[in-house]
Amino acid sequence: MKIDAFCHILPRAYAESMEELDSSTAANIRARIAGVPSLIDLDLRFRQMDEFGDYRQIISLPAPAPEDLGDPAVARRMARLGNEGLAELVSRHPDRFAGFVAALPLNDVDGTLVEIDHAIGALGALGVQTYTHVNGRPFDEPQFEPFFARMAELDRMIWVHPNRNAEWADYPTEQRSRYELWWVFGWPYETAVYMGRIVFGGVLERHPRLKVLIHHGGSMVPHFAGRVGPGLDQLGARTPPDRHSEIDHYPLSKRPLDYFKMFYVDTALFGAGHALRCSLEFFGVEQAVFASDSPFDPEKGPGYIRATIENLEALELSEADLASIYEGNVRRLCGL
Repeated sequence: MKIDAFCHILPRAYAESMEELDSSTAANIRARIAGVPSLIDLDLRFRQMDEFGDYRQIISLPAPAPEDLGDPAVARRMARLGNEGLAELVSRHPDRFAGFVAALPLNDVDGTLVEIDHAIGALGALGVQTYTHVNGRPFDEPQFEPFFARMAELDRMIWVHPNRNAEWADYPTEQRSRYELWWVFGWPYETAVYMGRIVFGGVLERHPRLKVLIHHGGSMVPHFAGRVGPGLDQLGARTPPDRHSEIDHYPLSKRPLDYFKMFYVDTALFGAGHALRCSLEFFGVEQAVFASDSPFDPEKGPGYIRATIENLEALELSEADLASIYEGNVRRLCGL
């Protein structure tokens, strides 16, 4: 079986509620449904999935994050509505969906803890999805420590998705990013920075068993292993003494590189076989799960699934390693 660990879907009630929030959100969600109909059209989605035989998906909501939809009350309501919709889809179609990943209202940490307990304890979520920042705030801020502590206590996976838009300009002299480079290059950069802040913020030092799944093969990290390894071994060499506060970090007992290797990654690299090979060589087969990021490919559903399978098959991995990536690792990590 192939279990696709990072796929997005819109439960109908959640999509309808998003349309009512404000004009920009409504316009965005209508455009998404029109442009990617398998986000909501289950008959179409299932026909697309049939191409891949014994294949199931772990589903999650697409962007925007609940905390980007409004104040804490709105975020709590939307996260609950989304999670109930995802749970219903899994319950109604267990032959199609192996499980779901819960949304969280992370602009309300107390509300997040409540939603974690509800989504995992009552609805059966396999884990939770967060984004790489919370309304622009990094995850190494102390206010988010209870979130990581709860996920470590529950021994459940955190799925991490990038969250940047054109308002994050490419240059200080500009107001907005151009040519969608905020997505092409900004998302991998932002994801790598998230990983670095988790490392130097001591999250993995305090919670060494925490399971954090990084979307898109670990972003930039495996491709810049020399900078992450020997480069960060020299942390401080590039910072003047009067700016030492910029490099102060939580006391670490290992090399920075060793913490970066503690993350889990997926195979959603959009058909870039060489990048997939690099990711697997850096993180190891045991840290990787099969995922496609469906349905956001040019075919609006099957394209990235097909390309990712082709890339994996071309790597000449052993049958045991392929089986681990396709289903064994995600079963072990999620308790499936």
